[in-house]
Amino acid sequence: MRNYFLLTLLATSSFILIGKGAANEGTAKRMNVVFILADDLGWSDTELYGKTRLYNTPNILRLANLGCTFNRAYSNSPLCSPTRASFLTGQTPARHGSTQPRHHTANVILKAELAKRAKPSEKALPVVSATRLDTNLPTIGKVMRQAGYATGHFGKWHLGAEPYSPLEHGFDVDIPHHTGPGPGRTYVAPWSLKHIKENYPGEHIEDRMSEEAIKWMNEVSEGDKPFFMNYWMFSVHGPWNAKESLIEKYKEKIDTNSEQRSATYAAMVHSLDDAVGALLDGIERNGIADNTVIIFSSDNGGNIHTKLPEGGGILVTSNTPLRGGKASMREGGVRVPTIVVWPGLTTPGSRSDEIIQTSDFYTTILKGQGIALQGNHPVDGIDIRPALKGQNLDRDGIFTYFPCIVPVPEWLPPSMSVHSGNYKMVRVFHGGENGQHDYKLYDLSKDISESNNLAAKMPERLERLDRMIENYLKETGAVIPMPNPNFDPKQFDPAAIGVRPRGKN
Repeated sequence: MRNYFLLTLLATSSFILIGKGAANEGTAKRMNVVFILADDLGWSDTELYGKTRLYNTPNILRLANLGCTFNRAYSNSPLCSPTRASFLTGQTPARHGSTQPRHHTANVILKAELAKRAKPSEKALPVVSATRLDTNLPTIGKVMRQAGYATGHFGKWHLGAEPYSPLEHGFDVDIPHHTGPGPGRTYVAPWSLKHIKENYPGEHIEDRMSEEAIKWMNEVSEGDKPFFMNYWMFSVHGPWNAKESLIEKYKEKIDTNSEQRSATYAAMVHSLDDAVGALLDGIERNGIADNTVIIFSSDNGGNIHTKLPEGGGILVTSNTPLRGGKASMREGGVRVPTIVVWPGLTTPGSRSDEIIQTSDFYTTILKGQGIALQGNHPVDGIDIRPALKGQNLDRDGIFTYFPCIVPVPEWLPPSMSVHSGNYKMVRVFHGGENGQHDYKLYDLSKDISESNNLAAKMPERLERLDRMIENYLKETGAVIPMPNPNFDPKQFDPAAIGVRPRGKN
C-alpha cells in the first residue's frame, strides 16, 4: 500500500514536458518549499490579527515570528477548489474555469461555460464551473519536478480523481489519495477514507498527515534534490468533530457573549495549529530551516453558515469585523490569514499591508527558485518578493471572479470584484435595472466591515475600477454571466439577496 502512494511517476509519452519553462533563471539558490493551505480557516480564526479570544494558535504565531504576516492577503475565490486551482496554475478562476467546488462530481467538464437557464427570480445566467483541473496545464507540481525537485502532496485535493489527481499534476507522492471535499465522516479514527487506515484508535487525520509529510521530508532530505511539499490540510472544513479532550478543554473557555463560541471548532483549530507546529519541528530537526521557504494560507474565509448542535445551535465561527464568510464575495469570504517565511528575504516578525492573492505564490515560488515561467501559459500571479522585503508591489489591483450563486449569509448574485489601493468595488452582473450591472464600492481603510456603499458618491472612481474589470474580462476571455432571458420581475425579491434561505443548515 505504501509503495503505491510513494509512486514516482516516470516520464511517458503523455507527460507534458516543460522545456524552456523549467530553465534556470540566473543563479538563484534552490530552496525547499513547503506550502501549507488550511481549509475554511477565516481571517479572524487565528491569533495573528487580534480578533479572537477563544482560539489558541501558538504555532501559527511561532511561524509569524519567523517571517512576514500579510494583513491584506486574499484567496482567489470564496470557495475552495477555485483557489486551489489558482495556486497550482498561477491563474485566477476567470482563466482556469474552476469557479465552484464540483470536482468530486461524476460529470467531467474541463472548461467553464454559461448556464443554459436560471430561475425566473434571478436576473443573470450564472457560469457552470469546470469540474476537473486540466492536466494540460503546467501546474506548479509539474514545473518544480521538471526542474529537479522531489514533489509531495499531502491532505485534501478536491480537483478531480484519477486521471486528474495529484499524481497526474506533477506530484511523486499523494497521501491519502482522497479527492472528496472533506476528510470523510470524521477527523478522529476510525476514518472512512479508502486508501489510508489509522495507526491507532482515535488518531486524528491532521496528526497523521503531518506525520506522513515529515516522514517523506526526512527521506527526500537525505538525497541531493530540493523538495516541494504541498500540505493541504483537511482542517477546518466539516465534518464538525475533534479530539474529545480538546473539546472539553475549550468548553471551559467559552464566552457566551462572543460570536466565536464553539468548543468543537476551537478544538479543530487547535489540531490544525498542532500540525503546523509538527512541520516546523520536523524542519528544524532536519537542519534545513535556513534553506526552506514556508508559506501558510487558507483557501477561503471562515464558515458562518453552518449551525452546530452545541449551545442550542450556534454558527461554526465568526469573521467579525469582516462581513460575510465562505461562499460570499464580502471580505469575510476572501480575506485570509497568510504568512511567508523566506530565509534571506523576510524579516522575522514583520508585517505587510500589500495586497496579495493566492495565485501570486505560483509566480513567486518559481521565480524565487530561478525557474522560468512557461511562455505560452499566461499567469495572473505576480512575484511578491519585494513585499517580503518590506517594499511596495507594482500592481493596479487584484480580481476575484465568482460568477455563480451560493445562498449563504451575505451572498451576492454572480459577481466580480477588484481590490485597488484602499478600495474594493464589486460588480453584480446585470443586477441593476433594465439589465444593467449593480455596483458596491467600499473604502476598506475606513470601512473594513463594508457597511457604507460609496458607489453613488464616487462615480469617477467607480468608472475607473469597472473599466479595470472590463479590461480584465476581455484579456482573460472569461465566460461572462448574461441577462436571464426568463427573468420575471414579479418573482424577484431584492430583500432575499444576502439572506440564507430558511431550512438551510
